[in-house]
Amino acid sequence: MEKPSLPKGTRDFGPAQMLKRQYLLQTIRTIFTRYGFLPIETPAMENLSVLTGKYGDEGDQLIYKILNSGDFIKDIDEKQFQEGSKKLLPKISKKALRYDLTVPFARHVVMNRNEITFPFKRYQIQPVWRADRPQKGRYCEFMQCDADVVGTNSLLCEAEIVLMIHEAFAALGIKDFIIKINNRKILTGIADSIGKEGSEAELCVAIDKLDKIGQDAVLDELRTKDFTEAQLTKLLPVFNLKGNNKEIFPALRALLKDSSVGLKGIEELERVYDLIEKSGLANASVETDLTLARGLSYYTGAIFEVKILNVQMGSVCGGGRYDNLTGVFGLPNVSGVGISFGIDRIYDVMNELELFPSQDSNATQLLICAFDDTTFEHALPLVTKFRIKGINTELYPEPLKIKKQLSYADDKKIPFALLIGEDEMKSGIYSLKNLVTGEQHKVTLEESIHKIA
Repeated sequence: MEKPSLPKGTRDFGPAQMLKRQYLLQTIRTIFTRYGFLPIETPAMENLSVLTGKYGDEGDQLIYKILNSGDFIKDIDEKQFQEGSKKLLPKISKKALRYDLTVPFARHVVMNRNEITFPFKRYQIQPVWRADRPQKGRYCEFMQCDADVVGTNSLLCEAEIVLMIHEAFAALGIKDFIIKINNRKILTGIADSIGKEGSEAELCVAIDKLDKIGQDAVLDELRTKDFTEAQLTKLLPVFNLKGNNKEIFPALRALLKDSSVGLKGIEELERVYDLIEKSGLANASVETDLTLARGLSYYTGAIFEVKILNVQMGSVCGGGRYDNLTGVFGLPNVSGVGISFGIDRIYDVMNELELFPSQDSNATQLLICAFDDTTFEHALPLVTKFRIKGINTELYPEPLKIKKQLSYADDKKIPFALLIGEDEMKSGIYSLKNLVTGEQHKVTLEESIHKIA
């Protein structure tokens, strides 16, 4: 007999976990809706050509490819096998599981552009898959929760992302967090200023690992990308440029004085801060981090990353602006910006900090316990009456011993039990037991509804 198991990096979620996840998702969904975002869904699989080339070389390697159906190697000869996996792949796989929600969203926009009203604000909550090495906070299958705006260059969108994050975390009870923000134009300007024009992609991929592998390892990686020692020496001041914006921006302007792109990035970043302040957000938890790069190759403007303080966890949100992601699908010059909430990581943090409510409104609130077949029949219409009043109610499916029924309620953390014996059935006065406090009262049907509600 085969022992059941799960693929590494995937998980089951039982009712207790799902109630918490639904609470988390519904809270964020409410915030998205408040800001005018509408829901969409896209298929779990995309054509491989849609996904490849959008995430950089390292990202492409993490895409889960789906083998062609049937005998997928019947037309492959020995010579083609010897050519290696890169040349073999297009012949044996034409589809893949989605790596994120942003690229499928760009594809959706292009295919439905005649039905979409721009600016188009959408949110999307679906699982994605990455062939990554599983570790704490990193899974091969995980839920993404995205909100994006396409069809406008307005930096108000960036400011509203910051506002949404603050509002969502306040609703979830998360207080200690920081939103790090940078601009890819600044990183392009840095590459220009150190004499490595056109190499911002390699620079971003390496700098994006700074928190994980440290400064020395990042410099070593850049050396493998043909960055010279002189260029790396010029890069070091960027790593050490810290402080508040009044200190960072003047120093950065001096560093990037000869880069029009870099200066444009600074100007955009300052405008985002200005819009956040004018929107009335007091004590915004935002800081400029010039080493924030985000490795995805499609970002062109503002980039965001959110970390929750005082817990051992990586970033829990990330996103940014992309000016031409739809262009690869035939619709150029449609700018977009978005944020992705890492639901699995936020879930883990909230569990660790015990921020989930003790009783979810979706859980059963009342268990009706019948003593015998006659009282069981009497209880049937009562169940419907409680449910009509909005009380989540179960009738124990068999009139077994009351102790067993109450044990079931205790295991499911149901807070109330209505006990129906022969006397209760005849009088219409029932025993309502509070399973949290142990108190028990004689009540009418209407009184029991009032007490539970």
